[in-house]
Amino acid sequence: MVRVLVTRPEPGASRTARRLEAQGFQPVLLPLTETAALPFERGAVPPAVAVAVTSANAVRHAPKELIAALAALPCHAVGKRTAEACRTTGFLSVAEGPGDAGALADAISGELAGKDLAYLCGRVRFPAFEQRLATAGVRVHAIETYDTVRLTYADAEIAAHLSNRPVDAVLLYSAKAAEALSPLTRRPALRGLFEKAAFLALSARVGNALDGIGGEKIRVASQPDEDALLALLSLPG
Repeated sequence: MVRVLVTRPEPGASRTARRLEAQGFQPVLLPLTETAALPFERGAVPPAVAVAVTSANAVRHAPKELIAALAALPCHAVGKRTAEACRTTGFLSVAEGPGDAGALADAISGELAGKDLAYLCGRVRFPAFEQRLATAGVRVHAIETYDTVRLTYADAEIAAHLSNRPVDAVLLYSAKAAEALSPLTRRPALRGLFEKAAFLALSARVGNALDGIGGEKIRVASQPDEDALLALLSLPG
């Protein structure tokens, strides 16, 4: 059975594991990052005519009073999973975007030009979304609700997570996880666990963050969503 290492944090890691099992793969969980809520200053809600969310974590970690203050505004979510999280959290009118933050910015910039947008986001994020909107004349108010931190493991901990057996593929969802994984693959005690693995990246940016791993071992999803990422597992090696 093909052993697939899942590096994303919970709760997504367990959800991905269930999908892998349903497709006949053996998931191995080793979260390389975790998310943590950031403190929120009461009264820090900006004037805005709409809300944008490019990560489900941004609403999962948002305090109730912030969601309550923004819930009646039109909410633009980057894709399906984030839209579901927004609705579950309490947003009343949620539009599902194309799945890519840059494409979402292009899609909403016309109607929001010259207006204020509340952007629920993480402290660690790709700047293109805000840059594109600012260029189009949208006043973006970033509200950082969570941070992403790297997890560290001793060699013995990683070997135990992997049952001291090599993995056939590694799923990478973020550049931060890719940056955390790269040095692990070079540790003498762990090198054998990764030497035959394919490294499957959610986007080119994630793949580019893999340092010291041969390009022939890296595959990039055709679009930045989990369906496209898991489809890479079925391609011939």
